[in-house]
Amino acid sequence: MSRPCIALITDPTSTEGCADYLARAVERLTGTSPVRVDARHFATGGSGRGVPAGDRLRLQVPQEGLDLVPDVIVLYEIPPHRRRALAGFQRLLEHHDVVTLGTGVAAWRIATRKDLTVDRFRRDDIAHMETVVLSRPGVAEAAAAFDKLGRDTWARPVVGTGGDDTFHLTTDGELERATAFYAERGTDWLLSRDAGNITADGRRHQFRVFVLGGRVLHAREHLQSEPDTPCNTCRGAVPVPIAPADLHPRLARLAVAATASMGLPFAGVDLAVENGGVVFEVNVQPAFVDGELPTVAVPYIEAHLNAWAAGRGFRPDTALPA
Repeated sequence: MSRPCIALITDPTSTEGCADYLARAVERLTGTSPVRVDARHFATGGSGRGVPAGDRLRLQVPQEGLDLVPDVIVLYEIPPHRRRALAGFQRLLEHHDVVTLGTGVAAWRIATRKDLTVDRFRRDDIAHMETVVLSRPGVAEAAAAFDKLGRDTWARPVVGTGGDDTFHLTTDGELERATAFYAERGTDWLLSRDAGNITADGRRHQFRVFVLGGRVLHAREHLQSEPDTPCNTCRGAVPVPIAPADLHPRLARLAVAATASMGLPFAGVDLAVENGGVVFEVNVQPAFVDGELPTVAVPYIEAHLNAWAAGRGFRPDTALPA
């Protein structure tokens, strides 16, 4: 079988570096490099276009000299605030049955907008900490939610990334500052009860579990020495890898269920073991850290190649080819 032509479509404004991991995974599996494409060309208002090429799809970006009929499209590393603009492109990929795990407009939207995520968790009985969604609240409304949630809470925007706009709130002053912060930016936000996910030595901790095709690929624990700072690696949390077999079965089941609840074929699920196991969020395109080329990036690309070899596209409600 000839080598597939793989288009790696990412947004270069992202600083996460996932594109490099994925390109290396493609090279490892196929012996050739993917064609890198700027996702912004295919966003609303972009100059890129997709046109039929027999029963396939041709991608064209005239000013870049791109004219390509890919066998596989890897759509990844799209910042949350830019995902909505790619919905039309995703629908085009679905219409042409392109081999990709990057479709599923509704699933992307639900997982990206955390207010919709919470609604879906409630619908599907996915364990999570009690949460109130706030839309430009006044001082009294925010204070009522704060009191209801026990005055030990985390605030985060409905759409955000990296934890730079997420705050641990335990005082009225902190609540007022967070309320003003989100009001200045005109964003809705969520207030969630703290999970008490603190280790015996005082560090905040949580787990990131990677799920692909209904099974756990890889996991890591994040240990944050500053318990009032989000437990993200980009905010200083130390990642400790965990083999799937060593992950607590309850967390594995919860991560798989949360991914299915979103309707995603692949996700990185953030959760805690405390409170019987609770999910914080489901990441559509989780970032990688050192060591995760073979454990996450390669299996993710391999899933695309298996679908291509099977001669069909991929849908979230079907099993991944083995």
